[in-house]
Amino acid sequence: MEPLKNAYNSSFFNAFLQAFKEIQPQIDTPAFLQAIFTEAWEQMELKQRMHHITVVLHSFLSQDFREAIQQIKQLIPILKKHKIVGGFEYLFLPDYIATYGTQFLVESMASFETITPFVSCEFAIRPFIMQHPKYVMAKINEWTFHPNLHIRRLASEGCRPRLPWAMALPEFKKDPAVLLPILEKLLNDDSPYVRKSVANNLNDISKDHPLILIEFTEKHYGETEKTDWILKHANRNLLKQAEPRILKVFGFGNTTQIDVQNFKLSTQKVALGEHLYFSFDLVNNAKKTLLVRLEYAVYYLKNNGTLSKKIFQIGQKEFPPYSINKIRKKQHFKPISTRKYHFGTHQISVIANGKEFDIIPFQLHETS
Repeated sequence: MEPLKNAYNSSFFNAFLQAFKEIQPQIDTPAFLQAIFTEAWEQMELKQRMHHITVVLHSFLSQDFREAIQQIKQLIPILKKHKIVGGFEYLFLPDYIATYGTQFLVESMASFETITPFVSCEFAIRPFIMQHPKYVMAKINEWTFHPNLHIRRLASEGCRPRLPWAMALPEFKKDPAVLLPILEKLLNDDSPYVRKSVANNLNDISKDHPLILIEFTEKHYGETEKTDWILKHANRNLLKQAEPRILKVFGFGNTTQIDVQNFKLSTQKVALGEHLYFSFDLVNNAKKTLLVRLEYAVYYLKNNGTLSKKIFQIGQKEFPPYSINKIRKKQHFKPISTRKYHFGTHQISVIANGKEFDIIPFQLHETS
């Protein structure tokens, strides 16, 4: 797979400079490209390249930040006219605001409203939250009512306590109370894009303060279908952890009348790159239909000889009373960059409504 950093190539810069010339016809294109493609360029990773472009762009824009902001705002519709879609490659535009604009608070916050519908400003807004929390959070509260879905989404995504690849917000990790009114305003948002961001913000909160999400869920679950989807997605980690109050909220509270029987593996030995097939019977002993959340856990062998548990979701379904239901699944042990396999004894189990049933060992070995 082509590294993402290679998106910054000659074709990209030629298209960008063609648009840039419409606001600055006198730009010295060879000088710009020479400043970009320095000797250090090849060794730079994605974020380093992006910030390097920010610094180079700064030398070709007005040195008056207010004027430079206007130039960037003028550039957005020109890029769109050239059929350029603001993907991750254009993150250097909001990065310009974060790098040079923290002392120009009003102008910078206004620029985010223009830029974020083109390329998200979720990373760039975070230094402003850190340095000017009262003003920025007040503005974010206003954005929850904005007609543009990208700006509403920024209201949620920009203040996530644990936004991946971004500067952390330690004050919100310590006390997320200021975030809850913002998220409550967006619980019934029309846009799935916004609702997913709200769910992810709540999930961030749960990693440091699970009780806050539990109480928030108990308060709001059942209000609307949109809200319920957000809360279900927000609680994905607590559901995996079989948090009793959350299981009960979503109707997965019954475990006494559920049983797993005839849990079998297709083989006791599986080679790297192969599938492990398994089956079991899900038994509902109740005289009523039960909603069951089915998962399975793989206990991966670690280098130090201990096991690391990873839970995978099978799904959720209503099972009729007094029923025996055959379930068949498979787990692929394909090589992936995010997991290092160690050969030896692993384990697998079935989980129903948070209750773990029989654990069966199996051997993972090298491809023959």
